[in-house]
Amino acid sequence: MTVMARPWRRLSPTGRIVVPLLVLLVLLGLLGFVGLVTGLIPGLVDLVIRLAQANVGIVRFVIAVTAILLISIPIAFINGYAELKVIALMQSRIGPNRVGPFGTLQAVFHGFKMLAKEDFTPLGADRPAFTLAPVVVFLTVVLSFLVIPFAPGLFGADLNVGLLYFFAVGGLSVVGLLMAGWSSFNKYSLLGGLRSAAQIVSYEIPLTLSVVGTMSLNGIVEAQGGQFWHWYVFQQPLGFAIFFIAVSAEANRTPFDLTEADSEIVAGYMTEYSGMRFGFFYFAEYVSLFVISALTAVLFLGGWHAPVEIHAVAAFFGLTVPAVSLDPGQLGVGLLLLLTLGPLVGTLVFTVPVALWRTDWSIWRALLVGFLLFNVAVGALITIYAYVASEVVAGVFWFLAKTFTLVLVFIWIRTTLPRVRVDQLMAFAWKWLLPAALLNIFVTAAAIVVLR
Repeated sequence: MTVMARPWRRLSPTGRIVVPLLVLLVLLGLLGFVGLVTGLIPGLVDLVIRLAQANVGIVRFVIAVTAILLISIPIAFINGYAELKVIALMQSRIGPNRVGPFGTLQAVFHGFKMLAKEDFTPLGADRPAFTLAPVVVFLTVVLSFLVIPFAPGLFGADLNVGLLYFFAVGGLSVVGLLMAGWSSFNKYSLLGGLRSAAQIVSYEIPLTLSVVGTMSLNGIVEAQGGQFWHWYVFQQPLGFAIFFIAVSAEANRTPFDLTEADSEIVAGYMTEYSGMRFGFFYFAEYVSLFVISALTAVLFLGGWHAPVEIHAVAAFFGLTVPAVSLDPGQLGVGLLLLLTLGPLVGTLVFTVPVALWRTDWSIWRALLVGFLLFNVAVGALITIYAYVASEVVAGVFWFLAKTFTLVLVFIWIRTTLPRVRVDQLMAFAWKWLLPAALLNIFVTAAAIVVLR
C-alpha cells in the first residue's frame, strides 16, 4: 500500500485526473479486445439490434423522451437570455454583457448559481409534497413536447388525440402548483396555489373551445399546407386571439402572472423554495414559454410549412425548381484533395481581405479571423444545401423561426403591459373569453353548413 501511496501523493492535481483515466482507458481497451476475440461484443450488439427491431415503439419512445430532456434545458437558457436581453433593449438598457460574449452565458451561470445555493425546507412543511411539487410542474411541461411535430416525421408520438393529450398533460401543472402552495406552510404560497388553480381552470375552458376540431397535431399542420393564406390564423382570427390570450394565462405569463405576483404575495407558490427545487420552477417557466409558442405555431401559423410554397409559385410562372442532389463519392480523389487543401486555401482567401482592411493587425490575428470567417461560410453553405435537399431540415427551420418569433412577442408583451388584478383576470375569462369562444364555434359551424 505504501509503494502505491507514495507516488500517488507526489502527483499533481492534473496527474491525479489523467493517470486514472489512462488506466481506465487501458482496461477498457483490454476488455474490448477480449470481447472481440471471444465474440462476446458482436453477440451483444446483435442481441441489442434484434431487441430494438422487435420493440420499435418502445425504442422510439425512449429516444424521444431522452431527446426532449436533453433539449429542454438549453431551450430554458436561450429563452432566459432572450428575455433578459430583449427587455433591456426595450427599456434602453444594456442588459447582460459580462458573462460570455454579449452576456450569452448569463443564464447558464444563473443555473449554476441555483445549484450552489442551499436547498432549504421550512419547518412545518409537508416534505414529500414540497419536494415533488417542482418535479410535477417540470415534467408536465416537458411531457407536452411528445406530441409537438417539429417537421415532417419528426415528432415523439403521432396521437390521433394529440391536442387532447397536450391539454390534459398541461392542465396537470395546476396539481404541482397546488402542491407547492399547500405544502409550504406559508399563507402567501397558499394564496399563490389557490390563484393558480382558479386561473388555470378558468382559462382552460375558452382555451379548449377556441380549437375545437381535429385532435391530431400532424393533421392540423398538414391541413395548412401551401401558401400562407391557408394558415388558420387568417381563417380563424377570433379563435387565434382567444387562444393566444388563454394560453398566456395558462403559462402564467405577464399580464396574467397572478400566481407569483411579487408586489402582493411575495412570490406566490415559490416563496419558500430555494436551490435547485426553485430551479425546476424557473426552468419550467421558460420551457413552457417555448411550448406554448410552438403549439401556437402548429395550430395557427402552419407549423413546419414555409409561408410560400416555392414549387407552386414556380409552376404559376411556368418554371420548375431543379432537384438538388450531391454525392461526395463521385468526386473520387478530388474529395480527398478538397478535405485536405480546402480549409487551407479557404482560410487564405478570407485572410487576404482582412489583412488589407486591418493593416495594424498581425498576420496571426488576420489568419485567425480568416479561419473563423471560412468556417462561418462553410457552415452557411452546408445549412443552405441541407435546407434545399431535405424537407425535414427546412421544416425544422420554419418551425423554429415561427416559434422563437412568438417567444419574442410574449417577451414584448411582458415588457409592455402591467399586471392585471385578480378580479379582472377572472372576470375577463368568464365574461368575455368564454362567450367569445362559444360565439366563434357557432359562427364557424354556420359557415361550414352554408358553404357545404
